[in-house]
Amino acid sequence: MLSWAAHSLRLGATGCQGSWRSIATIISGNKTSKMVRERLKKEVEKMASQFSGFRPSLVVLQAGDRDDSNLYISTKLRAAAEIGIEAKHIRLPNTTTQEEVLQSIMSVNENPSVHGLIVQLPLDSVNHIDTDLVTNAVSPQKDVDGLSCINAGKLSRGDLSSCFIPCTPSGCMELIRQTGVSVVGKHAVVIGRSKIVGAPMHDLLLWNHATVTTCHSKTPDLPEQVGRADILVVGAGRAEMVRGEWVKEGAVVIDCGINHVPDETKASGKRVVGDVHYASASQRAGYITPVPGGVGPMTVAMLMENTVQSAQRFLLKSRR
Repeated sequence: MLSWAAHSLRLGATGCQGSWRSIATIISGNKTSKMVRERLKKEVEKMASQFSGFRPSLVVLQAGDRDDSNLYISTKLRAAAEIGIEAKHIRLPNTTTQEEVLQSIMSVNENPSVHGLIVQLPLDSVNHIDTDLVTNAVSPQKDVDGLSCINAGKLSRGDLSSCFIPCTPSGCMELIRQTGVSVVGKHAVVIGRSKIVGAPMHDLLLWNHATVTTCHSKTPDLPEQVGRADILVVGAGRAEMVRGEWVKEGAVVIDCGINHVPDETKASGKRVVGDVHYASASQRAGYITPVPGGVGPMTVAMLMENTVQSAQRFLLKSRR
């Protein structure tokens, strides 16, 4: 049970049997990410103390000037500064070519003082740039986003200790751990099969000994599959597509969705919702992540985790 989460509430159900229905315990990504950042800050301070001021170093490479990318990058840079990670932002113009992006990546790969490199996606350039080629050009030892085929391959084979796990699935696992619910032997359902969330989430749950079903746009019996899930992770990119009546009583529900829907009560005219219909799902789930404030903060926290881990590996290797 979450030590910091609200206790389950009991509401009288309207039915002739007078049964009771539990309200799901909220799994706060804001609180969990804060715990992760505080732990990482102590680890960075320990490294600095033991190794003459040594600090992990992260480079964020951006092509173009998208507003959403700028926002995400500023969030990452603030988190790095808070923890004590040295972070550098390299912004290439939106006229940059694929070759120029690759040259920048090679330069960072060859710099021994940098321990983590992420390429901010999507790449914003007037020239065609092959995203897979770019992400695979990042050295696997510095690929703290975990998106290269080397790290993806290791994860798919269960080599969890020798790879970097993509940040969102890693954050989801940390949120599941906070509930105290064991993954071992549970039936997990993942909705979505993207390279960033769905596919690595499947592998991560599988190698943590869950029985895993992956659903996607071609799955014909989605409500039936969802109803079997002890653990449900949704990353489909469709606003409130998972309805509460689909959810198994007491399930752990992790919502990775970030969608904007019209809302005239908001100054912006819209609000953020997940891929799960929160109001109805929270009436059946045992635990559930909110949107916002759930998976999102954990993605940044686990990027910092991977960067610190990379620096620790570097130190271990250099001492041999």
